[in-house]
Amino acid sequence: MATLPATNSPASGLLPSRHFIDGEWRASHSRATMPTFDPGRAEIHAEFAAGGADDVIDAVASAKQAGQGEWRKLSPTGRGRILAKAAALIRENAERLAVAEVLDSGKTLAEARGDVRGSARAFDYYAGAADKHEGKAYPLGPDYTSYSIEEPVGVTAHIVPWNYPLSTACRSVAPALAAGCTAVVKPAEQTPMTALLLAEILVQAGLPPGVCNVVTGTGAAAGAPLVSHPDVRHVTFTGSTATGIHVMKMAAQNVASVTLELGGKSPNIVLADADLGVALDNVVGAIFENAGQICSAGSRLVIERSIHAEFIEKLVARARALRIGHGLSEGVNFGAINSAEHLRKVSSYVVDAKARGVEVTVGGNVTTDPATGKGWFFEPTVLDRVRWDDPVVQEEIFGPVLAVQVVDSAEEAIAAANCTDFALVAGLFTRDLSKAHRIARDVDAGQVYVNEYFAGGIETPFGGNRRSGIGREKGLIAVASYCKTKAVTIRL
Repeated sequence: MATLPATNSPASGLLPSRHFIDGEWRASHSRATMPTFDPGRAEIHAEFAAGGADDVIDAVASAKQAGQGEWRKLSPTGRGRILAKAAALIRENAERLAVAEVLDSGKTLAEARGDVRGSARAFDYYAGAADKHEGKAYPLGPDYTSYSIEEPVGVTAHIVPWNYPLSTACRSVAPALAAGCTAVVKPAEQTPMTALLLAEILVQAGLPPGVCNVVTGTGAAAGAPLVSHPDVRHVTFTGSTATGIHVMKMAAQNVASVTLELGGKSPNIVLADADLGVALDNVVGAIFENAGQICSAGSRLVIERSIHAEFIEKLVARARALRIGHGLSEGVNFGAINSAEHLRKVSSYVVDAKARGVEVTVGGNVTTDPATGKGWFFEPTVLDRVRWDDPVVQEEIFGPVLAVQVVDSAEEAIAAANCTDFALVAGLFTRDLSKAHRIARDVDAGQVYVNEYFAGGIETPFGGNRRSGIGREKGLIAVASYCKTKAVTIRL
């Protein structure tokens, strides 16, 4: 089992235990610390600073001052060079970042390595975007010149979730920096380490001190003071719908803009004419990757009745073949649930579903790492032929639990897909491209994947409709979230 080397410097391998503010490591004003747990063993693996309002005040002040200094004067091309260097340094530190992510989050090492690759790619992408976010000219006639300038909004807050700590931080911090903003990051208290390591990497890449700061601690003690700080001009939040609503209310008090990527209950539609082998591979990955702890997980299988029995039989066999265990163990391809609290939530949904008579075709139980008897794990689970109004169809479980809805036509599949209050993503498997276009048009979702779940990348906009959020991350549209438009009109 791989481990991080223990030395006296965070830059050399030891996990950081303090905030990163103004380009340096700082203890909390209170000197208080918190534990972070290794979910694969259900044991504490490190301590970190328990931040509060005073630490947030320092971080925001640092970010505000940095935004008025050399960072403001740096050309877009110069910003791009720093982001490109950050991408290279992320790759140089890939194994260290991946191992830290496994120990904090519980995912497998293969999954964490993929997250690190995606994080580096995000910085590559926005390095190229830094000098391409242009203003416009407006045709007012020969007696006027009118044009617009895209300016950075200022200090931005980034509230990062525990399921994809590094990649979610990178997908919002990178476009904010590309736009010329400064950032204060508050990672989830369950997974603080890679955000801290990222901030140090950015300074090593040439980012001026204070342009990116990280304050750790709980949402109540550190997150709330950050999103409600009057000097924060934009808040990017990824997390639950309930918390997102609260964040939006706090930001509104300062008339700050928000990007909210919230919950999902995403349908994965498999029609009878689909390539069933391709569909099966993607259904398995869509719900069991990261133990189902993904906002955009394909947590509902909407499948035509004529192929239902055959498909479920193969799906159950694939679920049973997954190897549960600690993310750093050899051969494991199914990791842990992030916390004891979340494990109880996932389990309660399945226990209640069983009590209602919902059919459990595979899984359905809390378990542990077979090698150690430790850890927070939940078996890969399939709940079959579930009523559309059942809580396991309507509510986000955020775990490895798939609810199956059986339909008799493509039209009924659309109705089934749209039967919840969420509208984050949707998957569709069919060989009929005309049908694919019609369904993509009629399903309410921020993005639709056809014949490959999780298709796309940093280039494609990502976000939800209705209770799944507001605004879009990734793509060039993300840079616009961190800009304010100034129009200049001159009478000649």
